[in-house]
Amino acid sequence: MRCLVLGASGRTGGLVLTQLLDRGVAVRALVRARGGASAATRLRPDASGHPCLQVVEAEVASLGTAEFREHLEDCDAVVSCLGPNVSLQGVFGPPYDLVVRTVANLIDAADALRPGDPIRLVLLSSVSVNRPARADARRGAWERVFVWALRGLLPPARDNQRAADLLVRRVGEHHPNLAWVAVRPDSLVDGEKAAYCTHEALVSSIFRADKARIADVAHFIAELVTDASTWERWRGRMPVLVSAVPEARS
Repeated sequence: MRCLVLGASGRTGGLVLTQLLDRGVAVRALVRARGGASAATRLRPDASGHPCLQVVEAEVASLGTAEFREHLEDCDAVVSCLGPNVSLQGVFGPPYDLVVRTVANLIDAADALRPGDPIRLVLLSSVSVNRPARADARRGAWERVFVWALRGLLPPARDNQRAADLLVRRVGEHHPNLAWVAVRPDSLVDGEKAAYCTHEALVSSIFRADKARIADVAHFIAELVTDASTWERWRGRMPVLVSAVPEARS
């Protein structure tokens, strides 16, 4: 199979990239060049030069539906690990709608391609994102107010929620050209892959968050792309991932 990966130069996206390549998936990675260096040099050393990897130099924020259609050609799946750089400019500066705009373009591109089977979209989201119709019963009134304020203050939080809402509203569970899963990890931490759990809804308060190892998140995303039973279990849903380790609760 072939998978388009967005955000492959990031911490989570880089691990997703190597996970997919290790499983024999042909990967087309859209990577932005920076500082005069080629796009390929921004990838993890264990991925660069892999025979199954095609690196395309592109600025995702500037792409439209036509360009996404071209990059999606012959792809069975797309993984989006887009997110801001961890800096004041990255969090508070433009673009303010990168994720939701990318999701909208991917939906339109899939509709234009009309593939025989729906293209799988795996979106790296956030535990701050709510499921529709207050389905996350674990989140109480004060926490809902806090998350609402968070989305007002932090553009990436608002962007993630709008992207999830768009998938629910425009794609739903039975779209002919695109199917999706929005992965909501709890607080991301480094560490080697270990056991982890996926849940239908929230399992902890945002004020007392659990931990999700980046390696575990990457493994789950790769499972969604390559394993049919995992995909069917979570298709059209927003699973919460928590690393199952004794020190997970802080």
